[in-house]
Amino acid sequence: MIEGLFSGLHGALDPRNFLAVVIGCLVGTIVGVLPGIGPTGTMALLLPLTYALGPTAGMIMLAGIWYGAQYGGSTTSILVNVPGEAASVVTTLDGYQMARKGKAGTALAIAAIGSFVAGTLGVVGLTLFAPPLANAALSFGPPEFFWIAIFGLLVLSNLSGKSTPKALLMATLGVILATVGMDPISGRPRFSMGSSSLFGGFDFVPVTMGLFGVAEILYSSAERLKSWEVLRVRFRDLYPNREDFRRSAAPIFRGGVVGFLVGLIPGPAAVMSSFVSYALERRLSRHPEKFGHGAIEGVAGPESANNAATAGGLVPLLALGLPFAPPTAVLLGGLMIHGVVPGPLLMQQHPDLFWGVIASMYIGNCILLILNLPLVGVFASITRVRPAIVNPIVLILCVIGAYAVNNSMFDVWVMWAFGLLGFFMRRLGFEAAPLVLGLVLGKMLENSFRQSMVILEGDIWGFWARPISSTLMVLAILALVMPPVIRLFLRSRPKHTS
Repeated sequence: MIEGLFSGLHGALDPRNFLAVVIGCLVGTIVGVLPGIGPTGTMALLLPLTYALGPTAGMIMLAGIWYGAQYGGSTTSILVNVPGEAASVVTTLDGYQMARKGKAGTALAIAAIGSFVAGTLGVVGLTLFAPPLANAALSFGPPEFFWIAIFGLLVLSNLSGKSTPKALLMATLGVILATVGMDPISGRPRFSMGSSSLFGGFDFVPVTMGLFGVAEILYSSAERLKSWEVLRVRFRDLYPNREDFRRSAAPIFRGGVVGFLVGLIPGPAAVMSSFVSYALERRLSRHPEKFGHGAIEGVAGPESANNAATAGGLVPLLALGLPFAPPTAVLLGGLMIHGVVPGPLLMQQHPDLFWGVIASMYIGNCILLILNLPLVGVFASITRVRPAIVNPIVLILCVIGAYAVNNSMFDVWVMWAFGLLGFFMRRLGFEAAPLVLGLVLGKMLENSFRQSMVILEGDIWGFWARPISSTLMVLAILALVMPPVIRLFLRSRPKHTS
């Protein structure tokens, strides 16, 4: 492990990879500051750039965008009372109140320092947990991977959006779209409607760019986003005093631990971890009545948790090849378009990529601390850029990116089609993440099932005879059955009135 980490640090300091870290952190911070497109959409937009960078530098850049956005989201939450990123919603409760009391600099500094400390703790956890988990998963075969794919689809569908049936419908649609193209066994085209452009199936890049990029631009344009008054902060104000550090130290550490552990659970980890951390700090506080009125613990804990959660979310992706959150689904798709299959064999087959991504996160956290403290005024001023200027630029980048994948106008039309689909999905309350996950895991689901049937000689009960496969089968069934059972139980409980 130590040898691999030093090898990864050497690779991460390569000029190409180091530039990818800087670009990812900078873009992620800007995306976090700007309310709108979010890290998932930005990662989807920049997927074509990974063709030029290569798999290692490309994944380093995309990961940098994800955890960099968690840093930037705190800026507008504190200065504008508008979260730039969903994970920074909790920060508005106390961060903006601190800013109104003249302590905006202190809140921003504690958010940046807490993010750095907790992010580093999360990467340490990733370094320690991912390799043993990957080694343990080497005993997995096609039956186990089939149930892993089923489990991932069911769990993320249950945690994405407000309606489980809608999320399951979108996941099913994604799996169906994954079957378009050549049959992996017979080699015959399926559902191509006579178009040779569909022989290879729907390309992941234009689909995700349409669902996240184009759809978000269309939706935000229809909503007519307003501009906000930004509170100003000077660099000399970014010096918390000793009392601020004393009150923040324990929440930062607890937020780092909570964030990493929540990151291991399927779902929007960064968002969930910030809420869990805020609730924990309020429960442990001697003065819970101060929360919501400028308590520095309400900034330190959640901002630390959402950064540590990104490192925790990479553990199941790198070790098992299972995306537990929408950004990791984009990372999985980015790896697969380069022919790299994440999972138990990733550490052995692509050690430079595995350790390079982990090591780059240590470097990235240092870069983000350097960027966010001195340049907070610059990043805050970005919020004054009107959507009428930003949106056309993003749309142009979408068209160029979709065309550059295969130099084909067909991909551009696919992007527009899925962009319109994504727009109407948003209007009707459907989430795009389950569809993308179904598209990514669909081929794995089909191939592992057909391989399993060959291994088990057509005996469907053979899944139950394998211990790991049967355990995953039970977990998948529980993931499907338990949420409606819990909701039914909660509804049936008598309401106590005072």
